[in-house]
Amino acid sequence: MPSHLPEHLRHFSPRPGPASVSSRLPRGLTFVSAFVIFSIIAGCMSTGGIAPHEQHLDAAQLATDAAIQAANRDAGWPQERWWTQYGDPQLDAWIDNALQGNPTLAEAAARIRQALAIAGATEAAEAPQVNAEVKLQRHHWPTDFFYGPGELADTTSWNNEAALGLSYALDLWGRERSNSERAQNFAYMAAAEARAAQLELESNIVRTYVMLSLRYAQLDIGHAMLKQQQELLELAQRRLRGGLGTEFEVSQAQVPLPETHRRIDALEEAIALNRNQLAALAGQGPGAAAAIKRPQLKLDAAPGLPSQLPAELLGRRPDVVASRWQVAAQAKGVDVARAGFYPNVDLIASIGYNAVQGSMLGFFKGSKFNYSVGPAVSLPIFDGGRLRGELGEAAAAYDAAVAQYNQTLVNALKDISDQLIRLHSAEQQAKFAAQSVKAARTAYQLAQEAYEGGLTDYLNVLQAQTSLFQQQLTQQKVEATRLAVRADLLVALGGGLMASGDSPPPAGLVPQTVPVKAP
Repeated sequence: MPSHLPEHLRHFSPRPGPASVSSRLPRGLTFVSAFVIFSIIAGCMSTGGIAPHEQHLDAAQLATDAAIQAANRDAGWPQERWWTQYGDPQLDAWIDNALQGNPTLAEAAARIRQALAIAGATEAAEAPQVNAEVKLQRHHWPTDFFYGPGELADTTSWNNEAALGLSYALDLWGRERSNSERAQNFAYMAAAEARAAQLELESNIVRTYVMLSLRYAQLDIGHAMLKQQQELLELAQRRLRGGLGTEFEVSQAQVPLPETHRRIDALEEAIALNRNQLAALAGQGPGAAAAIKRPQLKLDAAPGLPSQLPAELLGRRPDVVASRWQVAAQAKGVDVARAGFYPNVDLIASIGYNAVQGSMLGFFKGSKFNYSVGPAVSLPIFDGGRLRGELGEAAAAYDAAVAQYNQTLVNALKDISDQLIRLHSAEQQAKFAAQSVKAARTAYQLAQEAYEGGLTDYLNVLQAQTSLFQQQLTQQKVEATRLAVRADLLVALGGGLMASGDSPPPAGLVPQTVPVKAP
């Protein structure tokens, strides 16, 4: 009988009856019979053919376009501080400050700690569990106690016990191990997602900084435009006073001035807003934006692609790495759900003291010592379809993760190709824009000289001037695009935040019950 029962009940046992059938069977036959019975019962819990269906893509076999194939393949992967290629110390310092105090990164770091804590708690289930329990109870026994009045009827006594229990999951089917690995994979996924958040922050700061540089360049053009328009107005007024011009020419020279003032004011507003955006990205208040000076971006070297693309892209882009860890975690989830169909065997042991009656601490006597040890087996027989539902859910989650990974990989290669195409176009546009500015400046100078010499009217000068400034604005926009696309390409290659070893191995991307196909 269980040792925790009161003393007057420990010797209680059922009335002896006829010997059972199993007691008359040979011991070996009993073992075989038990094995057959358990096998039949286990066979009742069938998985019903539920299994994942999706297969992850092989990155090395994805077709690449001419933009990727034609790129320089000796450049290597981006460095972790990829933005230093722009040669602007203010940008370097601003990103460093942003990485230290950004709320988004702090939230991502907290998610990593949370995932690691969950992984630690899950892994603890694989270790032996030891628990201690002590009960000191003053108990009053009624006269109609469950087993009759007895000698404790209508008395009050100590009913105390102290026990030290041990339990250890043998994990014959790997359920606990798979569950622990699943939690660890989710922690790795959280770390990769934090890297993705960091890369996005760096990218947003660089893009905003490039836009700030463009606004300053446009502001310079606006001031130059205003200065030349004022000079033309003064020239028209001098010609009028000298009898060579007309009131109409003076009026025409005055028309563009208010619009140019408006454009300058709008650009100053845009600069202030860009500064505020940089401050917000760095997790600081608008007051910090006042310290931002005019950007000094310099970018000369042409970018290239690593020779290992696209194979090593699996371990370089944070979003791809995070998606791979998610697939690995869901694969372990399928293993956990499938292991639930098999018997669970735990090793259980306990030692302790217990007693009814006596002094408060009298139950610690040697005669009160007891122990128990043995396996505990639990076997699912009928659960109304719960296990099949859990397996179906795990299989569907795995398929969804694989589909998401496949799409992420396709998008990653598309992103790289897009940036290469854009960068090549920006380089060509920069050459054409420079030629257009040169030609427009020559045309403006000729028109101004002809107007001063009385050989042409003011409209020709105004048109030449407008064309020059428009070409200058286009040139600055193309340069800003070139700077931004360079950043986008480095980001598309992972920004140097991940190494190839940060990604799970191919075998970890599929459940153990599904044949492994290396990507």
